[in-house]
Amino acid sequence: MEELNKQNKETNDINTGEVVEEIVQHLNNPVSGPKPIVKKYLSTVTQIHAEGNKFYFSDGDARVEVRVVSDEIIRIRLAPHGVFLDDFSYAVPVVDQKVTTFKMEEQELQYLISTNTITCKISKNDFHISFIENQSQMVMSEDESPMHWEENIEFGGYYVYATKKCLSEENFYGLGDKSGNMNLRGRHFQNWNTDAYSFGWDQDPLYRTIPFYSGVHHGAAYGIFFDNTFRSYFDFGKEDNSKTSFWADGGELQYYYIHGPHLMDVVKRYQSLTGTHPMPPKWALGYHQCRWSYYPEKKVKEIADGFRSRNIPCDAIYLDIDYMDGYRCFTWNKSHFPDPKRMIKELANQGIKTVVMIDPGIKVDDNYWVFKEGKENNYFCRRSDDYFMEGHVWPGRCQFPDFTNPAVREWWGKLYKELVDIGVAGVWNDMNEPAVFGSGTFPNDVRHNYDGYRGSHRKAHNIYGMQMVRSTYDGLKKLMRNKRPFTITRAGYSGMQRYGCVWTGDNVATWEHLKIGNIQCQRMSISGVPFCGTDIGGFSGEPDGELFTRWIQLGTFSPFMRAHSAGDTAEREPWSFGEPYTSINRTYIELRYRLMPYLYSVFWEHHRYGFPILRPLVMLEQENAGNAYRQDEFTFGDKILVCPVLEQGAVSRMVYLPKGKWFNFWTHEVLTGESEHNIQAPLDHMPLFVRAGSVIPEYPVMQYVGEKNIDEVLLNVYYSEYEVNSFLYEDHGDTFAYEQDIYSEKKFSVKGTSYQLTIEQSVEGLYTPNYEWYNYKVIGLPFNVNKITVDDRDVTDYQLENNCLRFRSNKNFTSIKIYN
Repeated sequence: MEELNKQNKETNDINTGEVVEEIVQHLNNPVSGPKPIVKKYLSTVTQIHAEGNKFYFSDGDARVEVRVVSDEIIRIRLAPHGVFLDDFSYAVPVVDQKVTTFKMEEQELQYLISTNTITCKISKNDFHISFIENQSQMVMSEDESPMHWEENIEFGGYYVYATKKCLSEENFYGLGDKSGNMNLRGRHFQNWNTDAYSFGWDQDPLYRTIPFYSGVHHGAAYGIFFDNTFRSYFDFGKEDNSKTSFWADGGELQYYYIHGPHLMDVVKRYQSLTGTHPMPPKWALGYHQCRWSYYPEKKVKEIADGFRSRNIPCDAIYLDIDYMDGYRCFTWNKSHFPDPKRMIKELANQGIKTVVMIDPGIKVDDNYWVFKEGKENNYFCRRSDDYFMEGHVWPGRCQFPDFTNPAVREWWGKLYKELVDIGVAGVWNDMNEPAVFGSGTFPNDVRHNYDGYRGSHRKAHNIYGMQMVRSTYDGLKKLMRNKRPFTITRAGYSGMQRYGCVWTGDNVATWEHLKIGNIQCQRMSISGVPFCGTDIGGFSGEPDGELFTRWIQLGTFSPFMRAHSAGDTAEREPWSFGEPYTSINRTYIELRYRLMPYLYSVFWEHHRYGFPILRPLVMLEQENAGNAYRQDEFTFGDKILVCPVLEQGAVSRMVYLPKGKWFNFWTHEVLTGESEHNIQAPLDHMPLFVRAGSVIPEYPVMQYVGEKNIDEVLLNVYYSEYEVNSFLYEDHGDTFAYEQDIYSEKKFSVKGTSYQLTIEQSVEGLYTPNYEWYNYKVIGLPFNVNKITVDDRDVTDYQLENNCLRFRSNKNFTSIKIYN
């Protein structure tokens, strides 16, 4: 103990010396403008206090809260001078979860706070915090230096910092909206929501802030969620390859340690904190067509007729800002759209939904009812000197609602009433970083209500877009009664998935951007934002037919599938490039609709269980973390492996198959995993593979979701000698009845031997689909079929078709056996 006390004194002397030196330098060498001058590290633990699942440690001045959230999640908070901020978060609605058991133990050199799964160790001497997996005793995450802070003289508060050890074999994933390689190792990032028009590879920052990452080393994973809305930074071994750091320009140093040991566990537990995406209306998973802009009405109807006359499925057409009167939100340009209600109804009669854009900038115009209401009720943001915040965007001079004010969100949500009444089916919130012409965004001194926890724009900037889409979603949900809203947002923060889907922003029609978008959507998916897509074909620039077609193929397996382009580019519909591109694009969009029951079931797995929709190969083979050459492949759910073609002129590509056996989707050839294969990939062929043992449900091709009544569901059953489970989820498709158990979750179990295949079904939920029959297509049987029984009753009507076994059964079966 004498040695420890000596070390503590030396540490404090060093830190005190640093502080004094900085103050003296500042006084002797003043510079224009204020600067942070006080820097301090946590020193020695001198006091402890416990309150239920919260444990407080102090060095005599600063306090640290260690909160046991669940068996696998522990939250750390730092109060530099012992006073914590109010415990409020837009990202985490409810902090505490179920904890089986926890305890604190004091040892000579440390305190240990343990659950059944993990232990948080607080070193008495230097206040280092580390997290240990109980079973293996492996240190998953460990401080390299104590948490520290700098006082901010200009704004008050602190710059807060955490630095952890970065192991030589450690790799990092997540962080949401970042371009570049999947692995974050060796790179530095900034989180500040930014209108990043035509962004490039490794450009940073972009549109969204998701301060959550996963670390993987020694085959095990953990996560860190730094819940801080200020401008934040992450360094994954760039400045010093032995350190990983994260810090912010204000707010609290508050982070959650989230244990794995598998990446899937980390993501699911992060979703348990920040929420999953609600079930979307099923039509939202269809193909969407957008442009800046489709107008007048004649052009919109021409596009709709173009899809229907060419038999290319489509569920939604978007109206960009030109549908408005002078870009005034919630208005219509009557010269372009004289009777929007009639037009929307005519589109609906063709099975096409209408989605409209709404921006946050409200034109300063006393004759404009939205501005007038906002002004009268003091709903617009103000500067620190009490003038209204004004900036120029599309309508010209604008003011901006403070969406961090609950009263403003309530008001904004009600503004959608007329749009809903005339039949608008979805709303697209854009420019909500927030973006302002010239200045880029709001000044730092803009004041925000922040749900009663007040703050400047430094604090509210990164959550402005999230709160806008929140007000949109909540408003639509009330106005549409029991119908599910469809909302899309460009900007957001962790937890935005509770309110809307996203796209990757204003991309470019290049092969590089096809690669960027592929990785972006995977990264967003494992960062808790599953409903994501790109502007197919690129927003700016001019794709040729090959690039657009390869993008359609990738988009078929993006959770959100939308083509979008700027108005100064050539038209970009699936038929715009002529043959053979039109036919190939039609085939892949039709494939999207054929696989709709599978895609919808995967979405349910996300909503209910927290699984990401897109899963990078690192999530399938965690032990191979860091293999960058595999970052272009992913699975949609866990059954379909997607290997897009991303190189111009390519007619083949090398494919890595994860462990197990995989069926070529097109040829039914069986290939062995943990190896590479050279796969032919002419323009009409994107390599797809299905995991052995899968049951892939399929609908008939439709021109829009719900066009046809389902008489039977095709079940594609892929043989496996190992037991594999699959899901088929069904419900009304557009209501919230599933929250009252009005849904059907069917679980199929497939297991084979050299002489028998067994298919078993169990059903949960109160929803009853209208169809009565399954039509089976059994693929890859290694034996000749001599007998089939359904619940012990013989099936006599079956046949072999292209080496596939075909037969039918009632949907209510329990067990099917196929014998040699």
